[in-house]
Amino acid sequence: MPPRRATRSAPAAERLARKIENRTARLAVIGLGYVGLPLAVEFAQAGFQVHGIDIDLARVRQLRRGHSYVQDVASRDVAALVRSGNLIATHDFAVLKRVDAVNVCVPTPLSKQRDPDVSYIVAAAREVASHLHRGMLVILESTTYPGTTDELILPLLQETGMKVGKDFFLAFSPERVDPGNPRFNTRNIPKVVGGVTSACTEVAVQLYRQRLERVVPVSSPQVAEMVKLLENTFRSVNIGLVNELALMCARLKIDVWEVIEAAATKPFGFMPFYPGPGLGGHCIPIDPFYLSWKARASGFEARFIELAGHVNGQMPDYVVNLVAEGLNRRGRAVRGSRVLVLGVAYKADIDDTRESPSLDIMETLRERGAKIEYSDPYVSTLDFAGRRLKSVPLTATQLRRFDCAVIATAHKAFPYGTVLRHSKVVVDSRNALRGRKSAKIVRL
Repeated sequence: MPPRRATRSAPAAERLARKIENRTARLAVIGLGYVGLPLAVEFAQAGFQVHGIDIDLARVRQLRRGHSYVQDVASRDVAALVRSGNLIATHDFAVLKRVDAVNVCVPTPLSKQRDPDVSYIVAAAREVASHLHRGMLVILESTTYPGTTDELILPLLQETGMKVGKDFFLAFSPERVDPGNPRFNTRNIPKVVGGVTSACTEVAVQLYRQRLERVVPVSSPQVAEMVKLLENTFRSVNIGLVNELALMCARLKIDVWEVIEAAATKPFGFMPFYPGPGLGGHCIPIDPFYLSWKARASGFEARFIELAGHVNGQMPDYVVNLVAEGLNRRGRAVRGSRVLVLGVAYKADIDDTRESPSLDIMETLRERGAKIEYSDPYVSTLDFAGRRLKSVPLTATQLRRFDCAVIATAHKAFPYGTVLRHSKVVVDSRNALRGRKSAKIVRL
């Protein structure tokens, strides 16, 4: 990789730095989801005027009313910022003509072929390019493959005739949000930043330092892009390892949860990961595919990463087989049985269902003829198989209606004692019934 282009501080950089320091810089955040909205709120609370841009008119209307649709952002904070004029929600990209810095936080899904879909990034970059002006800072935060900032964003912005590091500034800073985490949030998670030039890095770092507790500059956008992929690939591979170990322990009649608990007592050289019904969320199931795609494009086969994805992808089917095993104990088949899935969010105590393995479990059970319902205190309704389902309350009467209950997400709010007492069979894929003994339980 060529060394970063070093530049002396341009007059435009110095002017932008002064505006950032005295909070007169006007900011914009494109994409007001789980990443963009918390970031916009943090900047607005630091005293900046922030224009939040989203093409979803429903989101814009909710924010204008002072209502937050993101679990980690309080509506009272949004309402206060809207009233003060520090947070302005809009769907009009024309506001970019008046802002000094813009953070791009749009989705980066995978295509049906499991290749990166950067269409949202390109669309946002084109909007920025059409309103780019001298002295403007552009930061991409969307998770993507190494090279996106230099190879896709930079050429679009330079078509304007302006020069990076002199007329405008471009950097990448990976989002590291962990929805529902009570300890770490946008403000206190260290922020990695890599600019196209040294001047780009400097002004981007300065912006984040106005509100975030720690900013970590790196030498290039490619390094920053790779940081996020390494973090989540690390988790994916280790979860894949422990999921395979769980399958092995099942064959050997060994309690994998006891094995992990005992191994975790070692004070060095071991970090506990836990098996489960599969991976969910936008990051861990998707980011490794961005990395392996880029590796293939450069002629390198990422076999380790691909294998972990394969193992993790099998886990929903394994849980369905556990359901069949539990029903067989009672002389029932999957077809025609009523199955209640506990938890459709991809992890405990949040409302995010993106890539949730629960949905794969439900779909496979449905295909095998089961009658599916769900319960989730964070997800009141769910569109599934062409129907709108409502969350089932976990009362004794309701639980007795079902032939099997599947703990797919270990929400703390679930009354596990009630579930065990009144269910005929309980498939526990999360070790939520740890320490409880019953012939009803089928454990992963």
